[in-house]
Amino acid sequence: EARAQIAAMLRESGHLVREERHQHSVRHCYRCDTVVEPRLSDQWFVRMEPLARPALAAVRDRRIRLLPERWEAVYINWLEGIRDWNISRQLWWGHRIPVWYCDACGRVTASRTDLVTCPACGGAARQDEDVLDTWFSSWLFPISTLGWPDETSADLRAFYPSDVLVTAPEILFFWVARMIMAGFEFMGEAPFHTVYLHGTVRDMQHRKMSKSFGNGIDPLDVVRQYGADALRWTLISKIGLGVDVMLDPDDLEEAFAPGRNFATKLWNIGRFLLSRVGPEPVAQVAAIEEGRLTRADRWILARLDQAVAECDAALGPARPPAGGRWDAAALGTGLRLNEYAEAARRFVWNELADWYLESTKTRLATPGADRDVARAVLVHAFDGALRLLQPIVPFISETLWHRLPNRDDDELLALARWPVRRAGQRSDAARRMPDDSGFEDVRDAVSAIRQIRSDYAVPPATLVSAVVVPQPVTRGLFAEEAALIGSLARCTLSVAEQAPREAAAHVLLSGGAEIVVPLAGIVDVDKECARLRGEAEQLSTQLDKLRGRLENDQFVQRARADVVEAEQQKERDWTERL
Repeated sequence: EARAQIAAMLRESGHLVREERHQHSVRHCYRCDTVVEPRLSDQWFVRMEPLARPALAAVRDRRIRLLPERWEAVYINWLEGIRDWNISRQLWWGHRIPVWYCDACGRVTASRTDLVTCPACGGAARQDEDVLDTWFSSWLFPISTLGWPDETSADLRAFYPSDVLVTAPEILFFWVARMIMAGFEFMGEAPFHTVYLHGTVRDMQHRKMSKSFGNGIDPLDVVRQYGADALRWTLISKIGLGVDVMLDPDDLEEAFAPGRNFATKLWNIGRFLLSRVGPEPVAQVAAIEEGRLTRADRWILARLDQAVAECDAALGPARPPAGGRWDAAALGTGLRLNEYAEAARRFVWNELADWYLESTKTRLATPGADRDVARAVLVHAFDGALRLLQPIVPFISETLWHRLPNRDDDELLALARWPVRRAGQRSDAARRMPDDSGFEDVRDAVSAIRQIRSDYAVPPATLVSAVVVPQPVTRGLFAEEAALIGSLARCTLSVAEQAPREAAAHVLLSGGAEIVVPLAGIVDVDKECARLRGEAEQLSTQLDKLRGRLENDQFVQRARADVVEAEQQKERDWTERL
């Protein structure tokens, strides 16, 4: 309306040359959606180039590292093109800018204490009405929370500098870079040596969760339904380095099922294990002679060592090497939280529960010295697993840990030592002994027999006969572990020089041994043979067509190399299967 009135006035006066339409962007308030009118006003600025110089150098010379490393280029680009910082904000709340004006003499005074009168003429002094930018207060966070500007503060001396800052990448410049600048300016050193920039939680439409969109998830709702451990596990197990986490705010059941399932599994593992071990004290594994350990014992202890090593590697070094600078080898390592979670999960679920705990059932039910060894190893392995898991599932792990034998009521898992690899504490003679001593061969045999039972739909309660034709080096192993393999695979296992001649299922193990399960009396052999003949004929037909394509020079010459290689690999696989 105003534009139309002005145009009419200019037209009447003969001063209107022409009218043109220009499309432009008009800012609107994100809260009330009204037009934001620009207005010129005096602002306070901080000169940034001198402050940015040491912060830029600290990243370049590896005193500070950014993870993921791709953000380093963004950080350097911002600081190389640094502009002075406008710290004035026209808001009703915040820290008032500590500047006073005297209307009588025109003096402008910056003061640490509030002024009532002008220091020059004694006239009335009024404070600047603007407040400081929020980030101007926040950039002091690493020091102001520890007693600064009192540089003799005990907290400041004890806790500055810290180690790792964990935050989101969108405030890399607004907060992270400015905290580094403030640290160098006021303390002479960086506030931390590592900046971990995690991903963002988003909904299934890839929108960032926020109150404005109304697409957020209240963590307390998740805690009430599934527990705090389930919430923590779901987020940490999904948060790859710099990877966003996708969660459905409309389906919490689906979103947090991984955490709920793992928490339930861990609790059930603990309850079952504790019921078999009993409350009596157990011996320390370090005090048990190596010769008293079974293959399964040595295997699970080796797997615990491996899990500790994998978790340590995923978490990475706690601090830079000597000299305070990250070398090339350590610069991009660590803080792979999802890899740490997976290494701990795999040990307690796939190895401790699925294999070792199952293998010790008979030993735990039979009183004697071997039962004591099994109890000691089982408690030691589960203790190590709970220590690895405590940072992710602190409540369940703490509860189970207190129920283990040899635990004092005043001990806390949260304060217990991080597990270390047993291999570093063993004697030279013990180190020369293989840690698994062939238990992987036992696992392969059990898995092969279980797969045969599944392929031929053998009922779980049916006991089958199996024959192993070993390599010379594994003959003694299979003879000694036949009872254990039979118990785990629901079969009777015998060791033979050659495979039986009757109809049977055959599996070749990775070590060269062969597992044979006779099928007579278990399945309809004639029907099974007919099925396999039909499958072989179909596969043979497909293989002929594939070979014809590969013998066609035009296809081989015109197709992409990766396509040809994929077809050649398929031909090899199908030939082996046939």
